[in-house]
Amino acid sequence: MPNSPKPFRTEYYNENELRSFGIGSVGNNVRIAKNCTIVGLERISIGNNVIIDSRCSIIVTGEGFLSLGSYIHIGSYSYLLASEGITINDFSGLSQGVKIYSKTDDYSGNSLTNPTVPNKYKKIKKGRVTIKPHVIIGAGSVILPNVIIEKGVAIGALSLVTTNLNSWTIYTGNPLKKVFARSKKLLELKDEFLENADKKLMKMAK
Repeated sequence: MPNSPKPFRTEYYNENELRSFGIGSVGNNVRIAKNCTIVGLERISIGNNVIIDSRCSIIVTGEGFLSLGSYIHIGSYSYLLASEGITINDFSGLSQGVKIYSKTDDYSGNSLTNPTVPNKYKKIKKGRVTIKPHVIIGAGSVILPNVIIEKGVAIGALSLVTTNLNSWTIYTGNPLKKVFARSKKLLELKDEFLENADKKLMKMAK
């Protein structure tokens, strides 16, 4: 059949299709895999040059929101629970299977848990998650609510983040530990990249 998808090929929605679906706002050169699960599309804003790969789940309920800047990649099988708000700033990335929770149950045994139980019987930890520019989060890591990850942080694979993290530092593990300072060389590369991108756009506009 001529319209059948090609084998082993993941199809993506583009920004024009996302606008027609009712996304909150979206820039240019945005791609979201068609097999992702998204709830609350109208409360999602996305900048330019963003890729969300296959089988990600993004859940935005209540008064929550998801705000993505520009030049952001979210790897396959990531999960973002944005019911209390998640912000990811420019030039940041999530590797495969990263989980970000802006709300979670209490695991102490002092309350009931899971969404089938009314809130009055539960003790819920909640709070906005903010990821500042140039953050990279390794595969399988988990970010819990009410956390600020400062500019330039790198988080190793399979790490658990429960507290705010200092800028330009590499962290890894569970419990999470500082490893060493992260280089700022990438800031020079960003400036060079953006300058060349601007020149290319100006050339194309002529």
